[in-house]
Amino acid sequence: MDLHLDGQRALVAAASDGLGYGIAAALAGEGCRVAICSREQSRIDAAADRIRRETGAEVHAAVCDVAEPGAAAAWVGDAAAGLGGIDLLVPNAGGPPPGRFGDTGPDQWDAAYRLTLRSAMETAAAARPHMGRGGAVLFMTAASTRLPVGTLAMSMVFRAGVVALAKLLSDEWAADGIRVNHLIPGRIATSRLLSLDEDAARRSGTTPDAVRSGIEASIPLGRYGSSGEFAAAALFLLSEAASYITGATLQVDGGMIRSVG
Repeated sequence: MDLHLDGQRALVAAASDGLGYGIAAALAGEGCRVAICSREQSRIDAAADRIRRETGAEVHAAVCDVAEPGAAAAWVGDAAAGLGGIDLLVPNAGGPPPGRFGDTGPDQWDAAYRLTLRSAMETAAAARPHMGRGGAVLFMTAASTRLPVGTLAMSMVFRAGVVALAKLLSDEWAADGIRVNHLIPGRIATSRLLSLDEDAARRSGTTPDAVRSGIEASIPLGRYGSSGEFAAAALFLLSEAASYITGATLQVDGGMIRSVG
């Protein structure tokens, strides 16, 4: 299937690794002109170089800590100027550190808000003036928005806000021909997920391999997913193949989330 992404101008935040990198690389592989950012110069430069080598695509790399007020808006403005506008947008950020509600304090919650929810709002708001009809936005959250996880209290609360934001914008921006959708990753084998497995192992006095084996046994497809499999779903929702889909949530989880609706 031709996704008609060639030449599209795409911004992907927090793209030096993990799901953000996977999506950026996949978009570049489809012929998109891509702008990416992360907090560390060396890591984002390395990611951009790798994408260029593997795809031959135009890639703009920048340093941006989206948790810092104004930083995401500045990056979006610079990227839009460099690309001549924005067609596709993937707001993204690393997740807050794990912790139970009773073990976290106000300063940690404020930092988690800036990283997770405020950055998503700021990125979307900054991109909107540069987007026209046919544009698409894709938010990403986590399975904890459907399956409560006590050790991920901050992530759970603020990612639920991102879900609401995606639904709100899908309604507000539809009249202008901009689609807004939402992806939920299940157990996708990224460095962040593996670090969460390590945290769970410490808490339970076991090993990361034992944690992973136990979780995989509960997933109907019996394994963790890959960033490439997740990126394939992102490409679909960002492309013209999904031209009549907005306000939707898609789970890429191997059947892990068993809730109805």
